[in-house]
Amino acid sequence: MWTPPLWSPPVALNPAEEKVANRAATRKKLFVFLRESRSELFDDAFQEELLEMYRQTGAGKPPVPPALLAMATVLQAYTGVSDQEAIELTVDSKRWPLVLGCMGAEEPAFSQGALFDFRMRLLGTGMDQRLLERTVELARGRGGFDAKALRLALDSSPLWGRGRVEDTLNLLGHAARQVIGCVAALAQQEVAHVIDQIGLSLFDAPSLKAALDIDWADAAQKQQALQRLCDELEALQDWIGTHFPQERHSPPLAAALHTLQALRAQDLEPDPVEGGSRIRQGVAKDRQISITDPEMRHGRKSSSSRYDGYKRHIARDLDEGVILAAEVLPANSPDTAGLEPLLIAVELQQRQVTSLHIDRGYLGDDLIPDYEASGAAILCRPWPARHPAGQFSKREFHLDLTAGQATCPAGNVTPITLGKTASFPAEVCEACALRAQCTSRKTGGRTLSIHLQEDLWQRLQVLPTTPEGRAALRARGGVEHGLAHVSQRQGNEARYGGTRKNTYHLRLVCAIQNLERAQALAAQATNDAEPFERLAA
Repeated sequence: MWTPPLWSPPVALNPAEEKVANRAATRKKLFVFLRESRSELFDDAFQEELLEMYRQTGAGKPPVPPALLAMATVLQAYTGVSDQEAIELTVDSKRWPLVLGCMGAEEPAFSQGALFDFRMRLLGTGMDQRLLERTVELARGRGGFDAKALRLALDSSPLWGRGRVEDTLNLLGHAARQVIGCVAALAQQEVAHVIDQIGLSLFDAPSLKAALDIDWADAAQKQQALQRLCDELEALQDWIGTHFPQERHSPPLAAALHTLQALRAQDLEPDPVEGGSRIRQGVAKDRQISITDPEMRHGRKSSSSRYDGYKRHIARDLDEGVILAAEVLPANSPDTAGLEPLLIAVELQQRQVTSLHIDRGYLGDDLIPDYEASGAAILCRPWPARHPAGQFSKREFHLDLTAGQATCPAGNVTPITLGKTASFPAEVCEACALRAQCTSRKTGGRTLSIHLQEDLWQRLQVLPTTPEGRAALRARGGVEHGLAHVSQRQGNEARYGGTRKNTYHLRLVCAIQNLERAQALAAQATNDAEPFERLAA
């Protein structure tokens, strides 16, 4: 019968480990902390969870204990080294063997393939989130936290993608070269020979724009170049339909053709004047901007500041100072898209959210009213009530949501509906003595935008007006500082391509933050206990 390969390193330090630990205690304290807490972090119950990743795939028993590989993955995230370097450090370094329990070994503790396979299993099973949760549990134990109530704060920040961002012509040319590469592999021929067979002329040069060789400031030449490219793309697809009618529906050729067709659909449109195609007016929704990293998207930090890549989201416990969940999404996704996965991950940790500290980007999600109805206080800076200087703002109107009506400062009433714009009667407003203070419109009555969550908007308006409300809003600074530390450790450029791999990396970085928090809590508990120990002595 197969015996699961649990990782059972010794608990006590041997003399060689003590020397390494003493040297590491001054500058690389986390190595020492991981050595001390490895048995607690990877207890038998968690090791069984890790083993399930191998049992579920039917790929046989793992040659290396998964907990050992998980600890190596944590060390890799902490030091930021490559897979190859991580393997060598299990032999060449002394700090890595201290944590992994392989001091004095002459051969690496595992192979590069084993480490890669472990990472793929974490990605496929979502166990990277579970690893993050284990660091939360370790920190809570070190801090002696027992209460399940939770002041939860959410925040997001840009993460630039590592893929090359290209304009329309280069995107299409890059995609076409991928299709030609797939065809060449199927035909077992050189790419140049396939290009000659099809009769193409634009895809054998290093640069598509160099092959077109036009004055790009000339609009007519630019349009002719685009049409020439479209003609060659049509010729390419027609040739594939004739020579590879079955293969075009199977990977990898099918995926390459789908990308090419999707790029044409998103960036080109029929030209109503000249005929043929022209570059689309405006930007297509969810536009793909890179071939090398197809999940990257355009994002905006503000109306004047754009970035290309992803958006990272974290959920942090404001009282305990640990990160409970993390997610990476395309840069064009609204903040509300990150809300649900974070809250689901927190709910699975059996924590009762008593207050939810967010910014306005998260407010539009349907989960916000649900959490408020369950007793959680929603703390957020309110939407601004914009109005011209010297005129009444929305705050100066009395909104009775129960009766479904709004009363203006002059006492006039109009019905309101959530999510709609309410208008006061033109004849009433035009005869009103306060009209100049209410609206600058030449005709018609004053209008009010009624939010779908207007009742929440009204409550949020009160927060900045009281000392208690302002103090509650300032508490969200904890998650902003936490995200700043994460950004500093992770960097602002994605390590991987795609949302899933970058979510994995973000969760590992957050796990390191939690481990350092656990280390600080353990040191604080030791320092607090020392005076009592001296008194007892």
